[in-house]
Amino acid sequence: MNAFKRILVTGGAGFVGSNLALALKRDLAWVEVIALDNLKRRGSELALERLKQGGVLFCHGDIRCPEDLAAVGPVDLILECSAEPSVQAGYGGSPAYVLQTNLAGTMHCLELARQHGSAIIFLSTSRVYPIAGLRAIPLKEQGSRLVVAPGQAGIGWSEAGIDEGFPLAGSRSIYGATKLASELLIEEYRAMYGLSVIINRCGILTGPWQLGKVDQGVVVLWMARHCFGLPLRYIGFGGTGRQVRDLLHVDDLYDLLRVQMADLTRYSGLVRNVGGGAEISCSLQELTDWCQRITGQTVPIASDPVTQDFDIPYYVSNHDQITRESGWRPQRRVEQTLLDIHGWIMAHRDRLAPLFG
Repeated sequence: MNAFKRILVTGGAGFVGSNLALALKRDLAWVEVIALDNLKRRGSELALERLKQGGVLFCHGDIRCPEDLAAVGPVDLILECSAEPSVQAGYGGSPAYVLQTNLAGTMHCLELARQHGSAIIFLSTSRVYPIAGLRAIPLKEQGSRLVVAPGQAGIGWSEAGIDEGFPLAGSRSIYGATKLASELLIEEYRAMYGLSVIINRCGILTGPWQLGKVDQGVVVLWMARHCFGLPLRYIGFGGTGRQVRDLLHVDDLYDLLRVQMADLTRYSGLVRNVGGGAEISCSLQELTDWCQRITGQTVPIASDPVTQDFDIPYYVSNHDQITRESGWRPQRRVEQTLLDIHGWIMAHRDRLAPLFG
């Protein structure tokens, strides 16, 4: 790890990118850490002060523009965190931005890596798995959540969650397709140009400094709405709030990246599911209960039973492969993650209230 001199974090003013950039600079003080971001997302400007205070060099640029990446110059490692992260992108409108950012942007990052021999760690997504396949998993109601029917299992799925062998045939949203296409392109660059590349398929990432919305960052949105006394809705699958996701605290992701960075050769070429797993998962109903207990507030929650085309009732990452290979296992449980988010919101309440209204 001491070999790194310059690290580029794309999407470096976003939630994930800024947290990773700051943690890297904190722990690797001798390394120049550069955060590149186009500041398109509302609230991303809040990261600029944090990056400056943390010693991270900010570069205002866009991965859709290869000249912006070229201006950064040679780097030893690219953490590819940039993305249009909404699974709703392209529904009801043009998919141009998500295609240009998530696919063309990846190509431009790969070209920078090819020119300078940079390693790449690419943050992919669980959304590469097809919607119809995930919806076909047999589920049953168990209290306030959906669970995989006991004793049931199939190719790439079981009570432990979804693993890397889950079939990839079928549609998955434009967002998911751009991420899967990027994975394929990254593998070709690895094979053709000898690059060190790692692909982490992340479930729901969350934690402080995430400006959550309905389509991305729902855990933080749920907590913020409770803190500010604002209404919410259970959407889809009958409107009961039983759909389930696993959660991964951004600090747990950072812990894994440090392990991977310490031995790039060992992990290069691997595509792994990275998430909280069954032990760190919750339904929307359970998320509501946690938020009520932590904030002491109850907010009105409407019910909309209509299921959107892009939604799925259940996704839990089976991270057994990366755990066996690396010894990494997420440490921050649901309660700790939500307490961290709550503490951040309350510490910056006045500043954040307009962004979550």
